[in-house]
Amino acid sequence: MRKGKQQLPKGYILNDYRISEVIGGGGFSLVYRAYHIVSRAKVVIKEYYPTDITYRLPGGRIMPVSDDKEREYNIGIKRFFDEAHALAKVNHPNIVNVSNVFRANNSVYMVMDYKQGPDLRAYIKRHSGALSEKFLRTVFPQVLIGLRALHNRNLLHLDVKPANILIRPGGRPLLIDFGAVQRYTENEKSARTQTLTIGYASIEQHEKGYLGPWTDLYGIGATMYSCIAGTPPPPATDRLARDRISPTTERWSRRYSQELLEAIEWCLQVDGDDRPQSVNELLECCFADDEEEETSTPLPAEANSRWRLPLAWLRSRS
Repeated sequence: MRKGKQQLPKGYILNDYRISEVIGGGGFSLVYRAYHIVSRAKVVIKEYYPTDITYRLPGGRIMPVSDDKEREYNIGIKRFFDEAHALAKVNHPNIVNVSNVFRANNSVYMVMDYKQGPDLRAYIKRHSGALSEKFLRTVFPQVLIGLRALHNRNLLHLDVKPANILIRPGGRPLLIDFGAVQRYTENEKSARTQTLTIGYASIEQHEKGYLGPWTDLYGIGATMYSCIAGTPPPPATDRLARDRISPTTERWSRRYSQELLEAIEWCLQVDGDDRPQSVNELLECCFADDEEEETSTPLPAEANSRWRLPLAWLRSRS
């Protein structure tokens, strides 16, 4: 197998953009910080680069490592291109904007707005968890509504976690980082390598099971758990053998409402069939009075809303 430097170098000119640095990457992509040469606007560029089956030529062009990998590579390019175009059509204030999609270097590139600001991880670290219920009710309905805009186009984020939620003034969240995004098809198992963040990834991501909106909702539950605990829940693989989530959340019953803690547990069910099956299901049960899709103003105080969780799995516990 041919080997060489994977990433594009600093200063590399890619169409209308100049590369500043590599900021991330996974099994099938590299992510760069860059800027538009004319406007000087900072952007994030995601490059299709499946590391196991490709190498890069001097000058930047990407090639399959062998002839028998060419078909796999071309299928991946088409999938990446289709997913990037679908993301570009998602226009929502709680989802980072995809501004451009183009082909170059025998690959595909997706350009996203570069957004700075504190992420939810910083809030959790600053307060060692223990974020208020009012804060959670302000942030998470908006994140869910943005996530629903993705799901409505059959797209899954697959890496929902505190580091991927920026908090803007007024408690307005922005879901960022589409490095793991995939299309999903009902009743079809994932055959692709997953980008996993331990603690926030569901069991079906670890085991290449059936992915769907319930998979992203596991990430939502794990992120809400981190907001109160200060750390993510145990890895989903560990919870298969012994699940300690339920008795753990009971520790916070004096600070948080039973409805909130039960909502977190619902999202964190190990079996995907036992979780909410859609964003709407979670919103209608848990945030019905808080949903403010047409405005970015903070949500009502917790005294003005009631949570309702008519859940079969909860009834079975009593």
